[in-house]
Amino acid sequence: MLKHKTALVTGSTSGIGLGIAKALARQGANIVLNGFGDVDGAQAEIAALGVDVLYHGADMSRPAEIEDMMRAAAERFGRVDILVNNAGIQHVAAIEDFPPERWDAIIAINLSSAFHTTRLALPAMKAANWGRIINVASVHGLVASAQKSAYVAAKHGIVGLTKVVALETATTGVTCNAICPGWVLTPLVQKQVDAKAAALGISNEEATRLLLGEKEPSMQFTTPEELGELAVFFCSPAANNVRGAAWNMDGGWAAQ
Repeated sequence: MLKHKTALVTGSTSGIGLGIAKALARQGANIVLNGFGDVDGAQAEIAALGVDVLYHGADMSRPAEIEDMMRAAAERFGRVDILVNNAGIQHVAAIEDFPPERWDAIIAINLSSAFHTTRLALPAMKAANWGRIINVASVHGLVASAQKSAYVAAKHGIVGLTKVVALETATTGVTCNAICPGWVLTPLVQKQVDAKAAALGISNEEATRLLLGEKEPSMQFTTPEELGELAVFFCSPAANNVRGAAWNMDGGWAAQ
């Protein structure tokens, strides 16, 4: 379905980003990976799916590095057809204790980076009259949780940015939508489960139940694979007129 298309996924060397990149690669899209961690492993997983893969280590808090990444992608593949803004970091603290430099970093990586990639990708998408911009927001783009001020502010911002881009491209073949996951079982979340189990002296299963029980009525994690399939749907002809959606895949979290 996506043969001869190129997808750039930020923060894609593990977790949600890698899950989305693999789903798009299975549909034939060439992939531009970005992020830290096991770069070689991620590249090998994508290459094994029979598509071309380019890695760029842009620091998503630095506009100049983002520009270099977008330039490298265009040089290698012609243009970015599918842009998935997924890079994100987290810090948890009460507002009065929140380190200002952590606030600045979260806003830069979780929100401003999506503005920079989008402004750089749009001209070629509009010229081709086809493009997909998929912003990985969060259920925290729709509702809040205590102690996550910067993350919630950034994710609400991403949902707002999604709507603006959707309106500005409404009469074109370019669409922009947001995915809003609840708890996703990534290495990062597994660490939180392990920490909860250790701190409370309980089993991993019990810690998982506690974590999910706080917010997610389905009592089950969303998977990177499920999020990848939703991204594939957004890229399909069936989603040609899905524009400006903030699509929650959250086990009923925001329905409460």
